[in-house]
Amino acid sequence: MFRICARTGGLRALHGAAASRGFGTKAAAPSRLRNVVWATSVAVLGGLGYVYVTDTRAGVHKYVATPLIRLMDPEDAHNLSIWCLKHGLGPVDRTDDADVLNIELWGKQMSNPVGLAAGFDKNGEAIDGLFNLGFGAVEVGSITPHEQAGNPRPRLFRVDESRAVINRMGLNNDGAQVCGDRIKSRFWRMLAAQSRRQGETVASLAAGVNRSARGDRLLGVNVSKSKASAPESYSDYVDGLNELGAYADYVVINVSCPNVKNIRAGADVAVLESTIAAVVRARNQMPDYRPPIVLKIGPDNDHDQRRLIAQLAIDYRVDGIIATNTTLSRPHGMDDPNEVALQTGGLSGEPLRKMALETTRDMYRLTKGRIPIIGCGGISTAEDALQFAKAGASMVQIYSSMTYDGPGKVCEIKDGLVDLLKGRKWSDIVGEDARS
Repeated sequence: MFRICARTGGLRALHGAAASRGFGTKAAAPSRLRNVVWATSVAVLGGLGYVYVTDTRAGVHKYVATPLIRLMDPEDAHNLSIWCLKHGLGPVDRTDDADVLNIELWGKQMSNPVGLAAGFDKNGEAIDGLFNLGFGAVEVGSITPHEQAGNPRPRLFRVDESRAVINRMGLNNDGAQVCGDRIKSRFWRMLAAQSRRQGETVASLAAGVNRSARGDRLLGVNVSKSKASAPESYSDYVDGLNELGAYADYVVINVSCPNVKNIRAGADVAVLESTIAAVVRARNQMPDYRPPIVLKIGPDNDHDQRRLIAQLAIDYRVDGIIATNTTLSRPHGMDDPNEVALQTGGLSGEPLRKMALETTRDMYRLTKGRIPIIGCGGISTAEDALQFAKAGASMVQIYSSMTYDGPGKVCEIKDGLVDLLKGRKWSDIVGEDARS
């Protein structure tokens, strides 16, 4: 009987264990389902969040990240931006440019006419991060033959109420050899990657690709003089061209930097002529690839000085003119309650726009539209860019407006231009004011 009772008790125990296991199985299924749903939701939301945050058009850059960065010292904020873009931490323009924005400049195709002005990436460290923002052209520099530390800090200031920037950086850069090695290394690295993807040799790709290593974007290199050079000397420009020109879609001769005392070419016609002649001659003697030569002028020249500059550009067959650099003047009516504008240095941003637009219009008319003009100075909206195009700018450049509106500024301008053009092409409106 004991055996029978034990057996019966054992059966009850087994039944209870089975019931317990059955109950546990039923409870585990919903639990596992909840975990799967939770993990999937996190992954989807995380993916969507990543796509949003890394998109140049995301409002978080303009309304959150940029105001926070502006709490920093201006130069520290700038250096942080370069570091992020250099290491692939910047946002990306994932939208193809509209056909109405496509242009051709110096026989090279560009997907859009909005470029980045020199001064942002002085050393060519963040070229691809900047292209990823959506620029049609990125101009690096200004680069001098030898490394320069520039002027003492502080040397960069924001005039927030006027959406302007004042700098007296003093052409700080790593020098032509270091910057040149960096730019060359990037070019061949990009071509090697394309070669693996497309199955073509690097040599065949190099023969036909833009120096940006991107089919529809241009890389400009801005060269200038070392502070130790004689005011009338032009050899630094020639040295910069020889060191960097083979890897540039265009080379800019910076004869108008207001923060370096020995740059006289922008104000002395004789020095300007000898400089242009020497640089064009050196370019024409380059053995293989010969980049377009672009002259960057200041906004403070009067009409007679502009007329002389235009004639020299025509006579020596300069390929382009950038109008303009920064100004030492302080336009009347600037909103500056904290008197930041009293700081010495070149002024850029919205107060410069009127001067730059007038110079662009004048240079287009004086050159009779024969030389491409690049409008630069105070451009912060699509309406501004359109004004410059109608005044004669084949391309425009921005910089200071990103200080206030963030990395999405270029896409904001491009999107606005598509709406304003209303089906017309950018290239069709260039110089429209001069024809009316």
